[in-house]
Amino acid sequence: MSDAEHAPQSISNNDEQQQQQQQQQQEQQEQHPADEEEATAPKDSSESDEKLKADRRATLTNPEALEDPDYTDEEAPPVEEIEADEDLLDGEDENVERICLRQNQITRIDFPPNLGPTLTELDLYDNLISHVKGLDDLTNLTSLDLSFNKIKHIKNISHLKKLRDLYFVQNKISRIEGLDGLTQLRNLELGANRIREIENLDTLTALEELWLGKNKITELKNLDALTNLRILSIQSNRLTSISGLSSLKNLEELYVSHNAITELSGLENNTALRVLDFSNNRVSKLENISHLKNLEELWASNNELSSFEEVERELRDKENLQTVYFEGNPLQTKGPAVYRNKVRLALPQVKQIDAKGIPSRTPLQRRHHQLCSFHGASPTPIAILPQGHEIEKISRR
Repeated sequence: MSDAEHAPQSISNNDEQQQQQQQQQQEQQEQHPADEEEATAPKDSSESDEKLKADRRATLTNPEALEDPDYTDEEAPPVEEIEADEDLLDGEDENVERICLRQNQITRIDFPPNLGPTLTELDLYDNLISHVKGLDDLTNLTSLDLSFNKIKHIKNISHLKKLRDLYFVQNKISRIEGLDGLTQLRNLELGANRIREIENLDTLTALEELWLGKNKITELKNLDALTNLRILSIQSNRLTSISGLSSLKNLEELYVSHNAITELSGLENNTALRVLDFSNNRVSKLENISHLKNLEELWASNNELSSFEEVERELRDKENLQTVYFEGNPLQTKGPAVYRNKVRLALPQVKQIDAKGIPSRTPLQRRHHQLCSFHGASPTPIAILPQGHEIEKISRR
């Protein structure tokens, strides 16, 4: 029989097979009508221990993690973007003490009241919060971090009497306010905001650290009540002088870099200072700091200092002085070849000049210091010529 005679029979058999398969599928659906619904229906939250459920259509927020085998960004967001479809804190231990919800998309603060008695630390760093609300029941908080949000006003926290650490870094705050009841506060960070004036701090008598960098402050004032202050940072503002610190007798660290300060004055009563940073200003004379006997670090880079005599006069008797930074001043830029040697001769107690350390040396080597600026080389003593040039003999290991 020819191929043409077989063809009709083949087509007929295929049709019969398809009809049989369709009939079997229909019978199965009729026998188990709930299977498909059960597969697609969401689980009852009471029957699941999971607090987060991933959508089947979840999208990758960092697809490069899959495409690049060398992708190792430890700070990258999670591979899957998941949505919380129930209260994340529902059923959690009521004795929770610390909650950290950094780098989410939280727009408002809303916690169950049962957390109030035990919660002491709340970290909401880097979210989308614009108003400080929802903290009424959290009266035992000792630490609150609302940095990197969209907050314009400090309010609704004066009842948090036990707060010791408060962070509002990188928000849109233009005034210091709403802190009256925080009498136990030790650390206040308000850097990178829009603050123009230091104010409303009189009741914070326990404050030890105040961070106000990257604002628009023009004057150091209203600090007299902060007699326990140990650290004051007011870098990258609009200061033209150092004044208003006479009551801060316990001040140990002062950071006023990146301002427009022209002279060192106003530090007469700050004899406890260990760290003084006035780098990136317009100071032309090193003066009025010889009384700071406890000084350990002096940061004076990128000013207008030109006299080694002033360096020696103001700093030579500081036995605790370990680190000095003078780079970017005329005393360094006009003679870079001899600069470090002159500083070491003027300040033999110093162990670090700018970013480079000084190897330990015996008293007999104070005038013939050792250097090692070549990788894999052993240092040998150098001679300081009258012209100030250095001779080094490098021996390979």
